[in-house]
Amino acid sequence: MRKVLLVIVSLLLLATVALYTIGLGWFGDAISAGSIEGAARSSAAIEDRIRRLSEGRDELGENSGESILFGDLHVHSGYSLDAYVGSLPMTGATGGAYTVADACDFARYCSGLDFWSINDHAFGLTPQRWRDTVESVRSCNARAGGNESADMFSFLGWEWTQMGTTPANHYGHKNVVLRHLDDERIPTRPIAADSPGNSATARSPFALGAFPIMAGGDPAYFDAAATLAEVATISRCAENVPVQDLPDDCREFAATPAELFSKLDEWGHESLVIPHGNSWGNYTPPDSRFAKQLENGNHDPRRQRLVEIYSGHGNAEEYRSYRAARTSEDGTKTCDEATPKHLASCWQAGEIIRSRCLAENESEEVCEERAASARNHFLNAPASSGHLAVGGSEGPEWLDSGQCRDCFLPAFNHRPGSSVQAMLAARSANGAGEADDTAGRFRFGLIGSSDNHTSRAGTGYKEVFRLDMTDARLARITLGSGGKLEPLSSAQPVDLAELPPFAAAEFKRLGSYFYTGGLVAVHAQERSRDDIWDALMERHVYGTSGPRILLYFDLLASQGDETIAKMGDEVTMQSNPRFRVRAAGSFEQKPGCPEDAVQGLSPKRLERLCRGECANPSDTRRAITRIEVVRIRPQQSPDEPLDLLIEDPWQTLPCSGDPAGCIVEFEDPAFSQDSRDTVYYVRAIEAPRLAINAGGLRCERDELGDCIQTRACDGVADSDDCLEEIEPRAWSSPIFIDHGRQATPEHAMTTP
Repeated sequence: MRKVLLVIVSLLLLATVALYTIGLGWFGDAISAGSIEGAARSSAAIEDRIRRLSEGRDELGENSGESILFGDLHVHSGYSLDAYVGSLPMTGATGGAYTVADACDFARYCSGLDFWSINDHAFGLTPQRWRDTVESVRSCNARAGGNESADMFSFLGWEWTQMGTTPANHYGHKNVVLRHLDDERIPTRPIAADSPGNSATARSPFALGAFPIMAGGDPAYFDAAATLAEVATISRCAENVPVQDLPDDCREFAATPAELFSKLDEWGHESLVIPHGNSWGNYTPPDSRFAKQLENGNHDPRRQRLVEIYSGHGNAEEYRSYRAARTSEDGTKTCDEATPKHLASCWQAGEIIRSRCLAENESEEVCEERAASARNHFLNAPASSGHLAVGGSEGPEWLDSGQCRDCFLPAFNHRPGSSVQAMLAARSANGAGEADDTAGRFRFGLIGSSDNHTSRAGTGYKEVFRLDMTDARLARITLGSGGKLEPLSSAQPVDLAELPPFAAAEFKRLGSYFYTGGLVAVHAQERSRDDIWDALMERHVYGTSGPRILLYFDLLASQGDETIAKMGDEVTMQSNPRFRVRAAGSFEQKPGCPEDAVQGLSPKRLERLCRGECANPSDTRRAITRIEVVRIRPQQSPDEPLDLLIEDPWQTLPCSGDPAGCIVEFEDPAFSQDSRDTVYYVRAIEAPRLAINAGGLRCERDELGDCIQTRACDGVADSDDCLEEIEPRAWSSPIFIDHGRQATPEHAMTTP
């Protein structure tokens, strides 16, 4: 018996040691920054790109000589932990994790961008990974030709990924992009967000060691244990120590945007901070309002110059009057009843429970009480986990609840209180009525980018390969799901601390709201790194939903044809403003890849990264069908309702469909009479085409417009791209016109 016990104890000891060492990463290889394969693109390819731009510019009568350059300022590699988990076999992925070097080769050869940045989540960037990222981005920039006359310009950055559990402590995600690449002008370490979501990855070696075993022993999971273990070993930097006095090998945190801005100021390096995904309900708590960041130093207009209006995670543009939840002054939360325009998820939670209750032959009175309780549990769940109050609920039961039914490619569970239009209309209590309210309003330029998690920058050039060119594969992560709970007929309170990682995501519906990525376009004086940066800082930028649409938006003198301001500018004037918009559609795409891409990458790498389909423009431009004008009159006080201040569209101007482009003018005849500061921006709408996931949940609707059944893209064949028709578009940055209420010149430019 002693021998048997000794054998059992020895085996248990060996198993414990094995589990611990696996969790330390001894049996796997952690991800690296990878190796760049491609050299600079051919001069002929760049000359052809410049020729196409010049011809389009000439057709539109633009004689400034500026270049329009297209880029992506939001790209993740496998150094981002969610991106890494999304590359594991559990999601059906076969290509392994994608690296920073992969992003460089994809941006140059697959999507053919002019510039890009890497923006991995700071929490996953260990000191060594940050150093490797810096060297990889430097190498990418050097291979392209350096900072002048290069075929592509590479920028360094990271994502500050903050996720609160309530609207009060939630600030959302922001990309930090750095101007320079040399050691003297970049921080020693990225700055991570200090929020509850970050603690979930700090697992013990035993938990990490169990992961590969539970996953079936696939070698990829041993590599995953090594990758996660590398992150878990990094200690937290000391608090209240100047950033330059901290050791190189710790992880630095900032709890709020104000703290992030303060730390960036301590470093003293040039950087942009770009909010993004702020209406994405996958992590944004119901009833969140971005406007609160105008208070307590949480907005820095020197660095926070731009906002990402569109990405592969959806469109954050549009304001709507509905809310996912409503919170009164005393903290009481209520749920909107269902209407033909919107079905709140909190309301649907009650309907699901009511249906289950009635199926058990309970009385209508009992079932109504349970429905009310379900709505209450949903509303009081932390973060965006309300659906977990309804145990065992599957995606189809929720119908299209929480979704914007009439938005263009909306973010999943779109939160309109944090939309870009709501941002542009907001004013802080401190800034109201002040002569200089620079920090009392958001004056954002508008950009698009991809938010891609497979190192694929600028994926919107073609609508192909849904599981590779969008982040739809992330919806297949199976490390925990509320859908595995027992389907009860009574709702339960939600405690995220008792649930496994990723349990709060609505995977069954989320996968239908990932799209190919957007782009940022800059009006640069020259094709150089410095001119790209200057255009970004000056807000001389616009965003697109993927196509390379040409767009100009100018404020004209009251008489004649003189341009006195362009998109992104601030102007003070009293007379009625007059504008001109010029736009030309993107080029139709040819199948396959251009010759320089075929020559630049090996066949194996071209297939793995580009899947054999690159940006490959023909000489035929797609038509611009109309120009839509949005007018926003910012609040005069923080309690002024937004509904009457945001006019979308305020004007719709038809275009002839001429492939050479569209030129229209318009005027605001009420500006001088209304005596209000006003924000104007335009959308150039391109002719319809098919796009991945454009149908969202693909509802079947009744005669009242209510969704009665969905056909979500979850579970469809991998080859099904879930294509539906959309109208691609470009969004100009606004022109901000402040009304000069005293005697002033007819128009006066204000400095940023």
